[in-house]
Amino acid sequence: MLNQPWLKPVMECSLVSGALPWTFWILTIAGMIAVLAFLIRGGNRRQVIVTLIATVVSGGLGYLLTWLCSDVFVVFGVEMGAKVIRAVAIGFAALALLICGVVFLRKWKRVVASVAVVVALFATCIHVDAIYEEFPTVGSLFGYTGYSKLSASKLHKSTMSVKEWKKLAAEGKKPTTPKEGRIYNISIPATESGFKVRDAMVYLPPAALSANPPKLPVMELMAGQPGSPGRFFQASHIKSMLDEYASKHDGLAPIVISPDQNGSNSNNSLCADTSQGKAETYLTRDVVDWVKENLPVSNQRWAIGGFSQGGTCATQLGPRHPKQYSLIMAVGGELQPTSGSVEHMVSEYFNGNQSAYDSQIPANAIKEHAPSDQVMILGSGALDHQSLTNLETNAQAGIQAGMTVVKIKVPDSAHDWHAVQAVLKPTIDWFADMSGLGKMTKTFNEYESVEVLP
Repeated sequence: MLNQPWLKPVMECSLVSGALPWTFWILTIAGMIAVLAFLIRGGNRRQVIVTLIATVVSGGLGYLLTWLCSDVFVVFGVEMGAKVIRAVAIGFAALALLICGVVFLRKWKRVVASVAVVVALFATCIHVDAIYEEFPTVGSLFGYTGYSKLSASKLHKSTMSVKEWKKLAAEGKKPTTPKEGRIYNISIPATESGFKVRDAMVYLPPAALSANPPKLPVMELMAGQPGSPGRFFQASHIKSMLDEYASKHDGLAPIVISPDQNGSNSNNSLCADTSQGKAETYLTRDVVDWVKENLPVSNQRWAIGGFSQGGTCATQLGPRHPKQYSLIMAVGGELQPTSGSVEHMVSEYFNGNQSAYDSQIPANAIKEHAPSDQVMILGSGALDHQSLTNLETNAQAGIQAGMTVVKIKVPDSAHDWHAVQAVLKPTIDWFADMSGLGKMTKTFNEYESVEVLP
């Protein structure tokens, strides 16, 4: 139903920029001004004073409650950040003012205030979403991606190395390629794991779409939980980064696969083989085997990465499978896989086996597989204080294991996709350099919106 052509403009309408969010914000401000004007012109000073007091108090209450949920009780497992706290406080204040209008006004003026309440509620939600950029489009709210299924006609096995491709490009004999890469839905069977999954997503760079593609490196990247494979591509803006890279390197860029590590939005697999399903086997064997069998990929070790729970997965799986992954990227990752208390996870996921759970903790996994020649890039928004602490702990474990570790702080970001976007670009360049696609021409500190920590 959602893939109907006539619905496409609606599904692809941006929730974080452009006409839709601005319309809601402007209408909210207009509604607030109108309600205040109605009350003032009504001549009842008591109603005006009560409205103003309610607005200020509600704003303060909204700030306090959100701060408590975010920074004190950490209800959602991560800090929401100062921007979100302020946005919610503003939303509370706006709603209080408009609700006073519903209570005090009469007839058509009450209708105006009532409609404005609904608009303000949507505007607040959109404001918070714009900060996280978790749902970039209307369609993303419903799981719509707009990506087509990868057909057999698009699948071509490699016929040459990257070095041979570059030689042909230098001679002006490079195979014909499209100007941009493409993102597709793919069904990757859980042959060994039996894990129940949704469709994965794959980005094929221009070179991979030629009739005679070279052998390309692979990045396996995961969204958080709740989330989906489509969410990673939509929220990270990685396609534009890869297309830009390919445009400067003869159509070459890494192939990116975003598999389903959880099976559903509500489930957390812990990215491990547990009584709830063999997520680790799916991600490190089924996905790997399918990609090697069907796509033009090299035999080089892959990169693995993700955001939030997906980042935790990367710091678990990367160290546990050093022969498969050469680079690990995690933004906003946790110190350990988390779904309820440790006691609950040990009991429900690992049948009471504490050591099986402990082996999944990233710092333990890194230590158990030391020494390591892997690269580990750890990122966090500067306002995401818990993730910054986690970053330091995992970084220290990596350094002790002999890894090359880069720690990145993203100014003016919290636990959000803006931090992911900032960390991704230099990560892509580094991995492409490691894979022989092109030289990294600047240091991490020279990239926009990132600060390398000592």
